[in-house]
Amino acid sequence: MKGALIGCGFFAQNQMQAWQAIDGVRITAICDRDPVRLAETAARFGVARTYADAGAMLAAEDLDFVDIATTVAAHRPLVEAAGQAGLHAICQKPFAETMADARAMVEAMDRAGRTLMVHENFRWQAPVRAAIMALRGGAVGRPFFGRFSFRSGHDVFSGQPYLATDPRFIIQDLGIHILDIARAALGDATRLAASTARINPAIRGEDVATILLDHAGGATSVVDCSYATRRQPETFPQTLIEVEGSAGTLRLDAGYRLVIQRDGAAEEIRDVAPPLLPWATPPWHNIQHSVQVIQQHFVDCLRGGGTPETSGQDNLQTLALVEAAYASAAAGSRIALP
Repeated sequence: MKGALIGCGFFAQNQMQAWQAIDGVRITAICDRDPVRLAETAARFGVARTYADAGAMLAAEDLDFVDIATTVAAHRPLVEAAGQAGLHAICQKPFAETMADARAMVEAMDRAGRTLMVHENFRWQAPVRAAIMALRGGAVGRPFFGRFSFRSGHDVFSGQPYLATDPRFIIQDLGIHILDIARAALGDATRLAASTARINPAIRGEDVATILLDHAGGATSVVDCSYATRRQPETFPQTLIEVEGSAGTLRLDAGYRLVIQRDGAAEEIRDVAPPLLPWATPPWHNIQHSVQVIQQHFVDCLRGGGTPETSGQDNLQTLALVEAAYASAAAGSRIALP
């Protein structure tokens, strides 16, 4: 199976490493408008065919899929170009700048009869996945409350400086992941209320957000995110989870400990730490492992004809939560989801 990578930036290096570890898949061409970044990535991963223009690459190469790892403004034209070329696509998050763009991308790939998946990898992190699967297996009965928390003081701006200049920051870049985890664990939301703050004066967007969600199944959850939290030990990049249900409680604690207690019985404690892949580096190894897992899922769906769990269609629901959170924070009101 032959693929091409579009965008050779900071996070795309993880995607290239993961593609090399998946059997029967080869990235045969890469594209980036930055010639230095393009040359460095080509040399690092031994890719001979390089392009500065994505259209030229799609016209010249014999491909099965494209991995779109650019910033969000380029996603719609690239996804639509992939569909027109008859290619499957995996697209980096955030999927789109607007809901209209997101729907257009999904429709374009549907018309082409090709698979579109969003690289929404947090729900594929080994510890988060263990918690989600335990909940889906009835570990706490019927959930009625959840908290999904990511709080850190880690410097994310040195590797991705554009994050400091965007008017939208933590909800669009990080909260989107945590909202998606809440959806995966407790189901789609019907209403939300959000508040935001900017603590770091050197950035343009918000770096703290708290979001209250009502879920269709009857549960209530809190999603809280911060890149302004100064504490030790630093838990980056761990998502912490608490869920209470009719039959017990579940916690994903710092240090990758999954704790389940049912009806007052003794706690069941599992070590759900992610494996350290040969190319991974702590503390990023949790995210890096999930990149390989989600890309393997994409390939398995292409081979087996299945629909990816984080398909473009599914991600419309996560993107709707992001848009509603910004609207709620701006208006100071509770927002109903369609």
